[in-house]
Amino acid sequence: MPFPLDLYQTMVGKKWVMALTGVGLLGFVLVHMIGNLHLYEGPVEIHEYAEALRDLGGHIIPRTYLLWAMRLGLIAMFALHIHSAVSLSRASALSSGTARQKYQGGQDYVAVNFASRTMRWTGPIILLYIVFHLADLTWGNRSDDWVRGDPYHNVVISMGNVGVAAIYILANVVLAVHIFHGVYSMFQSLGVNNPKINGIRRPLATGLAALILVGNLSFPLMVQFGLIDEDNCEAPCGLTGAAEAHAEEAAQ
Repeated sequence: MPFPLDLYQTMVGKKWVMALTGVGLLGFVLVHMIGNLHLYEGPVEIHEYAEALRDLGGHIIPRTYLLWAMRLGLIAMFALHIHSAVSLSRASALSSGTARQKYQGGQDYVAVNFASRTMRWTGPIILLYIVFHLADLTWGNRSDDWVRGDPYHNVVISMGNVGVAAIYILANVVLAVHIFHGVYSMFQSLGVNNPKINGIRRPLATGLAALILVGNLSFPLMVQFGLIDEDNCEAPCGLTGAAEAHAEEAAQ
């Protein structure tokens, strides 16, 4: 393959790709969680947030074009992350124990090996969770009560089901474990081995995993506890509330 694509044919190149796509995916997960916090503001706010995403680019480019470009970039990162991870896992299985020990370069071999074995399980689980999440809240394939363009209503209906809420809770625990081990081993994959940086690896990995875990777990839990509900609005809740808000703005 021509440069720089030939770098991906090497083990070091695959490690860099896995680490950098991991950083990109982590950024998406963090921003996605922060955006979903609009649920606590109410149906109008989360609806307007969703509309703002579709209107990215303003009047310069057609509606949803930039959003779809971001989605395609995200899909590409997912594909490269999965492919590089699978390739490295196969190479690791074929290599000898001595070769793996040599690669560690004095790092915590037990911790890294545990992270590697854990990632082989958490990765496929997260992939299945993503498919379920899209079918549940984006495509609306799982419920007849799903309403296009009304995220507040769809979240309440979906996570109001105890079984679905349990799936989200368990999947996000697995996601947090994956993030912890991914961030912890990211520096090693990038070839960064500095005593000052090594000291912050575990706190950074723990902090990011905990932040995302608490934020994502709050949504199914708050719906189950009745703190996020549709008691004070008509269905479809978000669409009705947004229409009323826009009508008030037009009247002023």
